[in-house]
Amino acid sequence: MNISITFRHMDGTEAVKRHTHEKLAKLQKFLRQAMTAQVTLEVIGLEHIIDVRIQSGSQSFHATERSEDMYASIDMVLDKLERQIHAQKGATVAKKHGGMSAGEFAVKVERESQRGTRG
Repeated sequence: MNISITFRHMDGTEAVKRHTHEKLAKLQKFLRQAMTAQVTLEVIGLEHIIDVRIQSGSQSFHATERSEDMYASIDMVLDKLERQIHAQKGATVAKKHGGMSAGEFAVKVERESQRGTRG
């Protein structure tokens, strides 16, 4: 696991760096292969922005969050990434078992509702 943290327009404190590293390290348990993460922490005016890109094998995930508190932004971006990882894992399992992904299911339901048939 390799996590690189970049600070822009702010002083990088050890507490923020440690908090970010600890939170992102928890995502590794959901991934099959070792992850590499590039994190950018930035302050523009009153907004604290975090941008995270994660690469794990052939899978990649990206999320950005902004708020008035850096710690809140970190927690919110972590939730987004966790949802992306779980959705990807669900799609992979469905494909493996011959099912359809959530996106394919939504398209199927939409087509059926347009035709006026159910089932």
